[in-house]
Amino acid sequence: MAQLNNKELTTLPVGRLGLIPLDSCRPLGEKVNEWLVKWRKERENPELGTCAFEGYQRDSYIINVKTPRFGSGEGKGEISESVRGDDIYVMVDVCNHSINYTISGYTNMMSPDDHFQDLKRAIAAIGGKARRVNVIMPYLYESRQSKRIGRESLDCASALQELTKMGVENIITFDAHDSRVQNATPLHGFETIQPSYQFIKALLKNVEGLHIDNDHFMIISPDEGSMRRAIYLANVLGVDMGMYYRRLDYTKVVKGRHPIAAYEFLGPKLEGKDVILIDDMISSGSSILEIASLLKKRGAGKIFICTTFGLFTEGMEKFDAAYAKGTFDKLLTTNLVYQDPELLARDYYISCDLSKYIALIIDTLNHDMSVSHLLNPADRIKKCVNNYMAQYDK
Repeated sequence: MAQLNNKELTTLPVGRLGLIPLDSCRPLGEKVNEWLVKWRKERENPELGTCAFEGYQRDSYIINVKTPRFGSGEGKGEISESVRGDDIYVMVDVCNHSINYTISGYTNMMSPDDHFQDLKRAIAAIGGKARRVNVIMPYLYESRQSKRIGRESLDCASALQELTKMGVENIITFDAHDSRVQNATPLHGFETIQPSYQFIKALLKNVEGLHIDNDHFMIISPDEGSMRRAIYLANVLGVDMGMYYRRLDYTKVVKGRHPIAAYEFLGPKLEGKDVILIDDMISSGSSILEIASLLKKRGAGKIFICTTFGLFTEGMEKFDAAYAKGTFDKLLTTNLVYQDPELLARDYYISCDLSKYIALIIDTLNHDMSVSHLLNPADRIKKCVNNYMAQYDK
């Protein structure tokens, strides 16, 4: 993955770069900042000393914003320095459940709603002084409530409209549950990015002896909602794909949903093949573990579960038990959302770091250059696989 170099430095920055990782996204933001500092200190160009590049090379691009709370639980946003004329990138992880605040003497854990309010407070603290405000929200707030079924609210669309009305120009997210939600803000930038390359890179780095070809490998979608992810990866790797679809019992409603009556498989024979089971998120994990178990019964070889967001809302015990039974071999999720230390300690877990990718997108956007070549990693995936296979062909 190549960042901007001297020859590509043909456009002026939109403004002085400013990075605001809120407390929920601080670890990821600091890694992004390290990449930006490294690249820009290495960059040489005769124009860097002009006023158009003021503040271009700095020891840190992080601008500290605090969101303290009053004793009543009410909050506010405070910014530590002037951002007038800056190109600001605010980062927030609405799924970070490890942060708390005190309300009337009680400890309250922050919910996605609390994180979203803090995001708006940070934007309000900027007060319209920045030249451009961009939001990097890896897990799109309320993305699972993207369409109306019956008498329901359209929370994701409402949230996007709130942000654009506050002056946000671009919203960058990863693996949106339904990318069509961008129709809520058609005149503003909206990018939903797939971490396919990072999955393949991390898998090949940590697992030896895989044969990435049509005779030994497959991509599996656990449901119809992940078909596009699976089709893309299967086409790039040149392998077959299969999918499961859910037969629902529409006569019952359990916890607001129709229960699953059975899973049905569509696809070619997978006996003896290693598979990637790819999805956008793990919530409780029951469904994807059930699919992994069914794949094993069909004779699948090694099973690698790849999901962008590992939420693990019901803990890791069921994954520990499934791994002990041989239901799956490796579990890959990204660092785009909060990762519990217990998760990182699991032997079967592989963390996929997206900090470099985010830094590259920010660096490119700050120069007002197209990011379309960054959004389709097909060439990078093929190169990664070819390099991996070459070491076993010798």
